[in-house]
Amino acid sequence: MKYCPSCGKILEWRQVEQKQRPFCPQCQRVYYDQLKVGAGGLIEQDGKLLLLQRTNDPFRDCWNLPAGYAEIDESPLQTAIREVYEETGLRVKIERLVDIYFFADDPRGNGILIVYKCSPIGGKLTETLEGVKPTFFAANNIPKNLAGGGHNQAIHAWKERKHTQI
Repeated sequence: MKYCPSCGKILEWRQVEQKQRPFCPQCQRVYYDQLKVGAGGLIEQDGKLLLLQRTNDPFRDCWNLPAGYAEIDESPLQTAIREVYEETGLRVKIERLVDIYFFADDPRGNGILIVYKCSPIGGKLTETLEGVKPTFFAANNIPKNLAGGGHNQAIHAWKERKHTQI
């Protein structure tokens, strides 16, 4: 951030709470960078995990869970339901929270990915503008080129859980 979102003045960098932070000399306000919040669905069928191949940067052509960033007016749970539908055509219900993954590898900023176990309740699995080749993968057949942004962590954790269940 270069300009103060309140008054438009150029921000200065100042030492605040043992860190360099953007500061507005006009408003006398410190601006704190915040984590991006994403949410998505872990959908299984016959013990296999649904993954999509991304069509957009970053991580174009990599495989990921159906997920995306939370809108300002929705909960992460609502985000997961919306993103799964937008990226797969499936209507889902949330079963439970799986885990939360911190990521620092996305050029759009650091964040957390909140992953929910989801069950389809309607719709039809289809390709979309954001994700193609929707495929259910067995734990021993997960693609190597996984998206960052917490997706790789969540997929590897799922794979580990599957291997310990055998």
